[in-house]
Order: sequence, then structure tokens, then C-alpha cells
Amino acid sequence: MLNSEAYFPGRDGVRLVYREVGEGRPLVLLPGFSVETTLWLANGLADRIAAHGHRVIMPDFRGLGRSAKPRDAAAYPPDVLTDDGFALLDHLGLDDYDLGGYSLGGRIVARMLVRGATPGRAVVAGQGLAQMLGAEGGAGSYMRRIVAGLGTFEPGSPEEQAEQWLRANDAEPAALLHVLDSIVTTPVEALGRIQVRALVLMGADDERAASVDELVTALPLGTKAMVPGDHKTAVATPEFVAAIVDFLAGR
Repeated sequence: MLNSEAYFPGRDGVRLVYREVGEGRPLVLLPGFSVETTLWLANGLADRIAAHGHRVIMPDFRGLGRSAKPRDAAAYPPDVLTDDGFALLDHLGLDDYDLGGYSLGGRIVARMLVRGATPGRAVVAGQGLAQMLGAEGGAGSYMRRIVAGLGTFEPGSPEEQAEQWLRANDAEPAALLHVLDSIVTTPVEALGRIQVRALVLMGADDERAASVDELVTALPLGTKAMVPGDHKTAVATPEFVAAIVDFLAGR
């Protein structure tokens, strides 16, 4: 059963949202950019993972989803999403848990590991080494273009539809840009100091797969799993869930 929204404070007091489903070993799952917790709720993804004995905990990043969306750039210092991840662990008193994230969430998982998070196992999904080193691309570059052109797109165009989606989901354009500006790079040397078993999980047709092997190599305890689909569709495949469940079970 899916729990209702709950709240926790960022280290600066910003009000942030998380949701939970299932019981068992805690698994914190971080979302991608602009899709918040619904990434894990879509297609019953969180329920399917929880069915294997996991308490799945899913926060919304600040500036996204149901969490607070301050407009002031001062609320988005460098690496603030990583700070918020640690704030959630502190709020829930978690010291024996697993950690995972998709797309932007995968980058933040790496940031948390570099900064001392000690989950039993970690899943870095939908990101290659190029993204860790700062290649924005994908949703980040696209969203910057959408925000810059609000109100100028041709009706019915993909850009206009994206703008309508932002409005329908009560997105705050300034907050979206501040989130993107807060993300920091993770150099190979820092990745090489991570001593946590990590699964690098990627859709075979995802453009980010070009540097997936380099990321696996950079992680001392890294392993790789490839599943069908691209960046949008891979998460909906049964193979995606199976890869996560098997890895967390030590298979």
C-alpha cells in the first residue's frame, strides 16, 4: 500500500516531500529531472520492487514535484540535492539501507557515495561517465531551452507541449534552472574511491550508454546490467526491475 505524502526538512529548512511503499529493508530511490517520484510510481515500478521485501522511499528533489520550489538562487547552492539526500537519511534515521537513482537521481547517488554515504548497495541507472563529468544533454539542455522560450513555441509543437506540461504540473521555471545550476561534477578520481557495490544499469538504446563501460570501470566495485529500451522506456521494462531486485539480493 502506498503511503500518503510525508515531509522532511532540508538542512536549510526547506520543506521537502517523500513517499513510501512496502515493508522490509529500506531502499531510497532518487528520481530523474522534472519527473519526481512519479518515475518510480509509474507502471507499478515501486510496488514491484517492494514486493521483494523492500521499504521503498522516494523523495522529490527541491524545486521539483511536490517539494518546495524556492525562486531564490540562494536556496540552490552547489550540490544541494546531495545535501537533501543526506537530510532524508538523517530524518528517517537510516544507517542500514540501499540507495538508487535514475538519470539525475543516478548522478546524485554518485555524489552521495563520494561524500561518504555508506549504503549496503547502490544502483546508478541511466547515467554514464560522461554525465558524471558534467555532460548535461538530455532533459537538462532541453529544459533550459523550454524555459528560455516560454510563450514563443508553435502551438502543437513538442516544445509547446512541454511548456503545457510544465504549467499543468505547477512547475516553477526559475526553480528548474536553479536545480540544473546546482549540479556539480564527479571526477574519475573521486569515483575511484567509492567502496560500495554499485550496479550501473542502462537501457541498451539510451544515448548515455556510450560511456557506461567507462563508468563501470571507474567504480572499484561496479558491475553493469543492460536492459531493453532507451532513456524514457527502459524503466518500464520487466528487465529493469529484475536487474535491481537481483542485484540487491546479491544474485
